[in-house]
Amino acid sequence: MKSSPIKKTHLAGAALFAAALALPSSRPALAEAAPEKGIVAFKYLNYEDKDTNPAQERIEVNAFSVMAMVPVAGKWSISTTYTNDSVSGASPSHYNAVSGASIKEHRQAVDLGLTRYFPRGTVTLGSSYSSENDYISRSYSALGSLSAEDKNTTFTLGGSYTTDTINPTIDKSSFYDKKSFALLAGITKVLTKTDIVQLNLGFSRGWGYFNDPYKMLDARPDRRESETVMTRWNHHIEGTDGTSRLSYRYYTDTFGIHAHTFGLEYVQPVAGDWTIIPSARYSSQTAADFYYPMPADGNINPTGKYSSLDQRLSAFGALTLGIKVEKRIAKEWLVDAKYESYEQRAAWSMTGGGDKGLSPFSATFVQFGISRQF
Repeated sequence: MKSSPIKKTHLAGAALFAAALALPSSRPALAEAAPEKGIVAFKYLNYEDKDTNPAQERIEVNAFSVMAMVPVAGKWSISTTYTNDSVSGASPSHYNAVSGASIKEHRQAVDLGLTRYFPRGTVTLGSSYSSENDYISRSYSALGSLSAEDKNTTFTLGGSYTTDTINPTIDKSSFYDKKSFALLAGITKVLTKTDIVQLNLGFSRGWGYFNDPYKMLDARPDRRESETVMTRWNHHIEGTDGTSRLSYRYYTDTFGIHAHTFGLEYVQPVAGDWTIIPSARYSSQTAADFYYPMPADGNINPTGKYSSLDQRLSAFGALTLGIKVEKRIAKEWLVDAKYESYEQRAAWSMTGGGDKGLSPFSATFVQFGISRQF
């Protein structure tokens, strides 16, 4: 499992709820009514990254997922998602890989969810399983929501537990374990007929094997705690029938990382049942306490108990620009296409102090989807 950023963030094999704890949806939602129709959806994602070295082979990810949701007896729904992705290319350079050897990986994941709907709330139980050649992940979750009498305020509370088993391909006789649990508490409120705001607080604690076995001199603590604060504001513009979605997320952990993420989307329906959604996201983080920049002379000699050359633990800033187009067909079908461009620079960190030895990094995401109600 020679990691790429997409491998660790966008295609992690965690439960849907666990993913929501890390990357909450951009759409604040109040307590939902039981669905009247089922849905089947298909998504395809292509990801490519590169650095400034023209000789460096790109990492490429191709992934598809199939999701189905079925209402049951007017008070329940059952959902499932199957994901299949493959990674090919070469280990990233950036000083931190054991080698630049070509890699090829394959992962499969299944998520299951059961939701019970009540007049003023919901309860969802979830489970997921993900498997690849050197990594197995299992996750279990519970999420509940409760609305106030006026239905203008909804409270959310949930938790998840994940256990991972790592079996590095460079030493198939070694097995490592990692476990974690996460908690989420939130409140969503309708302020006016055109404004909805949301606040989510998250906490997670993990213990076990956090090292990357494919990185040289990678020694990390066996405990990690993190806290997050997420705020969102959706504002509907009556004159254009569009909606702006603003978000801010703060993250901090015991590795010493502090991160800020600012997001903006604008949803604009146009003639012919089309919708256009441009987006922009800026993120910035400080370096982990034990991040070790590669010396100019190449003489690696860290002195602390913990150290890592992994660029994902360095200080950097990143900008993502995207555009999504949706088209509704005959009320039951929805097709969409999305493109995002990601650029990362050490100098873009809000606090400065990025590793000047790191090359600029960029990536592109292309996604297609189709869904049908029945």
